[in-house]
Amino acid sequence: MRYRIPSILIVALLMVSSLPQHAQSRHVAGTLLLAGAADAPRAAVVDTIGPAAMIHPVPAGYSFPHHTVLHYDAEWRLWKAGTASLQIDAAGPEERVTASADSTGVIAMLYRVQDRFESFFDRKSFCSLSLTKHSEEGLHQRDTNIRFDQLRRKAVLDERNLRTGQSKHTEQDTPGCVTDVLSGMFYLASLPLEPGSASMFPLNDGGQTVTVQATTEAREEIKTDAGTFRTVRVQLAADSGALKNRGKVWVWYSDDTSHTLIQVRTRLFWGTLNIRLARIDREASHSQTP
Repeated sequence: MRYRIPSILIVALLMVSSLPQHAQSRHVAGTLLLAGAADAPRAAVVDTIGPAAMIHPVPAGYSFPHHTVLHYDAEWRLWKAGTASLQIDAAGPEERVTASADSTGVIAMLYRVQDRFESFFDRKSFCSLSLTKHSEEGLHQRDTNIRFDQLRRKAVLDERNLRTGQSKHTEQDTPGCVTDVLSGMFYLASLPLEPGSASMFPLNDGGQTVTVQATTEAREEIKTDAGTFRTVRVQLAADSGALKNRGKVWVWYSDDTSHTLIQVRTRLFWGTLNIRLARIDREASHSQTP
C-alpha cells in the first residue's frame, strides 16, 4: 500500500484517532511533518468523569472563544512545514468552527497542501451537525460533506473527487450524538482537564465511529512564538483507527478557564509532528462600533 504525506495539520489530534490506517496519510492532521521527540511521561489515571463514551452538554457558565483566530506553525525535523488556523463563531443556535491547513516552504514545493474545513454543532448539546472539507493534497482534490442525522443515528457522507468527477455516498451507524474532528477540539476544551482525570467520547469522521479516550497527564509550562503558557497535557487514544497500537497524540491546553489549544504533538510510524501556537488574533465583536 502506498502512503501519501499526511496533511491536515491542526486537527491532528482527533483526525489521527478517527481514521483507518490506509486513510491516515490523507487526513492525519496537520500534517505534513514530524520531529522526533521522546514519549511524555504518563501519570496515574483516575476516571473522574465516567466510563461511558458520551458527549456531555456544554457546561453551565462555559463561554466559547468567539472573535478569536488561533494561528499555528507545524514543524518537522526543525523545518517549518506548514501553517494552520482555527476559529469558532456563533451561527444562530449553532456554533461554526472553521480551520485551514497549508504547506509552506520546501515542503510546499514537494507536496502542496491547501485544506479548508467547516463544522457546525449544537450550542447546548455539543452534538455535531455537519462537517465539510475541501482538500487539495498533491494530486488529490476532494470535496467532502458529512451530515450527522441524530434521529436516524447515521453519519451520511457525500464525497466528490474533483479530478475524476467520481462521487461516493455512504451511511454509517452512530450512537446518535457524536463529535467530529474539528468540533472535538472545543469539546475537549470544555472538559475539566484536571491531571489524573480521563474521559471517553464518540468521534466520527464519516466512517466508523470510534471511542476516543482523553487522559489529562500533567501540568507543564510551554513556550511558543505566541508566548509562554501554563498548560495541561492531555494524551489521546482510540479503540480503533490509526492510533490503536500504532501511535500517540498529545495536546496541550492552557491551564485556565479558556483552555486555549497551545500545542499538538503526534507520534506515528512516519515520525513526530509538532504543531505550536504562533499567534492569537482577536477580532472586534460585531456589536461594537469601529
